[in-house]
Amino acid sequence: MLKVNPSLSAAHLKRPDPLVLGKDNLLSVFESVIGPAALVLSLWTVSVYYEGEIPPAYLILSVIVFAMTFPSHARLQVSPLGLAIDILLNWMWIASLLFITGWATGYLREFSIKALWVWLWAAPATELAFCAAVRAAAPLLLQLQGPPQRAIIVGMNEQGLALSNKIRHTPYAHIELTGYIDSRDTQRLSQPADCPHLGKLDQLASIVKVNRIQLIYLSLPMASQPRILQLLDELKDTTASIYFVPDMFVTDLVQGRPGSVCGMPVIAVCDTPFTGSSGAVKRVSDVVLSLIILTLILPILAVIAIAVKMGSPGPIIFKQRRYGLDGEEIVVYKFRSMTVTEDGAAIQQAQKNDNRITPLGAFLRRSSLDELPQFVNVLQGRMSIVGPRPHAVAHNELYRKLIKGYMVRHKVKPGITGWAQVNGYRGETETLEKMQGRIDYDLDYLRNWSLQLDLQIILKTVRLVLKDHKAY
Repeated sequence: MLKVNPSLSAAHLKRPDPLVLGKDNLLSVFESVIGPAALVLSLWTVSVYYEGEIPPAYLILSVIVFAMTFPSHARLQVSPLGLAIDILLNWMWIASLLFITGWATGYLREFSIKALWVWLWAAPATELAFCAAVRAAAPLLLQLQGPPQRAIIVGMNEQGLALSNKIRHTPYAHIELTGYIDSRDTQRLSQPADCPHLGKLDQLASIVKVNRIQLIYLSLPMASQPRILQLLDELKDTTASIYFVPDMFVTDLVQGRPGSVCGMPVIAVCDTPFTGSSGAVKRVSDVVLSLIILTLILPILAVIAIAVKMGSPGPIIFKQRRYGLDGEEIVVYKFRSMTVTEDGAAIQQAQKNDNRITPLGAFLRRSSLDELPQFVNVLQGRMSIVGPRPHAVAHNELYRKLIKGYMVRHKVKPGITGWAQVNGYRGETETLEKMQGRIDYDLDYLRNWSLQLDLQIILKTVRLVLKDHKAY
C-alpha cells in the first residue's frame, strides 16, 4: 500500500476531477465558468481597444472559445506554480488549434493581427488573475453556501482511512466528517484523532437521524454484500446520500479506469498511463526536450568525456543492463564514475566514501552529470526523461522478491529523474525501508501522471542537483 505523505503525493499536482467538490458546491460553479469567462472578456477588451467595438467576427470567435473551454478545469487545489503551468499549457493547445484553423480557412483576415497577438498574452494572464480572485474569495463563497454537509464513514478499514484523510485534506470540499461507524472493538482500529467512533453497524440508521447526517460513505468489504443490502434497507427511512467506497480500491490501482473487452465492461486495475493521446504527448515531449537539452549541453558532454578518459583507465561510457518497459532488459548509458564496470549477478550499490569511485566520478555523481548520456537512451526510446529510475538487473531480482508491487513500476519506461528522486529518495537506498519509500513514490507517479507533473519534476530536479549531496 502507498505510504506516501498526502501532502507530498503527486495527486495534488494532477489536474483534479472537475466534480471533486460536488455538483452542488458553489465553488465548482464558479470554477466551471471562470476560465471561459476570462478568455472571452479578454478578447472583448482587446477588440474594443483596437477596433472600437466588438465586430461579428470577434463575437463568433468568443462563442467558439467559450464552447471549447466550458466547463473550466477544477484548479482550487492546485499549487500556484501548478496553476500557472496548467493555464499556459491549456492555452497553448487552444490557441494553436484556433490559429491553425483560422489560417486554413482564411478566417484570420477578419481580425487585426496586432489585436490577436495582444490577446495571445492577455488571455492566460486574465485567466490567472480570475483564478487567483476565486481563490481569495473561496472562504466567503463557502460561507454563502451555508454550513458544510455532515458525513460519516461506515467501516474504518484501509479505504475508509484513506477517504477520511482525503476529506480532511480537501479544504474546499465543504464536508464535515462527523465520525465513523464500525462494529469492531475500537482498540483494534486505527482511529484518526479528529474522527470519533459513533457506534456499531446495527445503530447506523438511528445515528444518521440523530446527527442529521447528509452523506454516508460505505467502506465495507464486497464480501459483506448481504450486510450491505440490509444496511441500505435500514437507511431507506433517511434522506442521506449514500456512496460506496469499494474495497477493491485498496489494491495498488495504477491508472484504473473503466473500459470494455469485446463489449463486456471491465475496470482496469493496473494499466500504463501512457495509452492513446497520453502516450503520444509523453513521447513527443521526451524527444523534443531531449534534442533541445543535448544541443545545449554538447560542449559539456565533450569536456566530461575528455576528463573521464584522462582521469582513469577504462571506457568513457559505462553501459549497464537495467529493466525497462514491461520488465524487458535495456542497456543504459552513463559516464563512467568508478574504477570498475560491474554488470553481473551481484552488484554492490555505491556508498559514501566508496573507494571504487574516482575523484572525478564523485563530482559527476553528486551533480548527476554522469546521467547526461541517458538523453541518448531517451531518443532511442529505451527511457523517458521522467519516470521511475532504472535499477541494475541484480537489484531488481532482489527487490522484486522483497517488495510487493515492485515490478508495477515497469509499466512505463524508466526515467533519468523521477518523483521519488525529488522527494528525498535520490542516491543510495541502503535499507529495505528506503527502497520501499522509493517504490511508493514511483507508483504514486504512475497513478497521477500528467505533463504538468513531468515539468514540475524536471524543474525540481534542476534545483535539487544544485544543492543536494545525497548521491555518491
